[in-house]
Amino acid sequence: MSPLANSQGTDRNRLIQVNGIITDDDNHPVPHVSIISTRLRRGTVSEMTGIYSLISMPGDTVFVSALGFKKITFQVPVAVEGRLYKRDIALVSDTISIEGVNIFPWKNYQEFKREVLANQPVMKPELRFMYENLANIRTTIANTPAYSASPEAAYRLSMNQQADNVVTHGQTPVNNILNPIAWAKFFNGVKGGLLKNQETTTTTRKAKVKKKKPARE
Repeated sequence: MSPLANSQGTDRNRLIQVNGIITDDDNHPVPHVSIISTRLRRGTVSEMTGIYSLISMPGDTVFVSALGFKKITFQVPVAVEGRLYKRDIALVSDTISIEGVNIFPWKNYQEFKREVLANQPVMKPELRFMYENLANIRTTIANTPAYSASPEAAYRLSMNQQADNVVTHGQTPVNNILNPIAWAKFFNGVKGGLLKNQETTTTTRKAKVKKKKPARE
């Protein structure tokens, strides 16, 4: 082997220091970047300021990688002079912006519906019956036409209901449809003007007063 070839081989096996600063697309320093010498199988990581320092050799291939950036490789020149080689590295972003994604614990709508219905609290029968009765009462009130009654008729009806409650206390309520006494009271009330409104009763009384004969002298 010639002295020149021997000299070049010895020169390529000498150790040198490769250093520089690593930046991104906006020229900001990038920390925690991995820099690896493929020939020496040694590596380092960039500092918070983006500066790195790596032991390498002339002709060595350096591998650079960082999360969110494209991988880069560069070669140390064979004819590098001295024991220091400076190489700044500019990384290129390798990210894709996508729209937000909503993650749910259900595979499809049917599974979601089944899970929601299964977790509904069970209503007690008493509460369910109460809500049904209230709904029926609201429907009845909405479908019942309004009517007016005289104060006397309302008072008599209230007193009759109270008397029935006292008599049938602790017993099954009396069905007045089959009660002959109730029917008799009803007919007597009709004859006495129970179903007549106050205006008609007042008009009838005035007519009777007019028809009254004058007293003899």
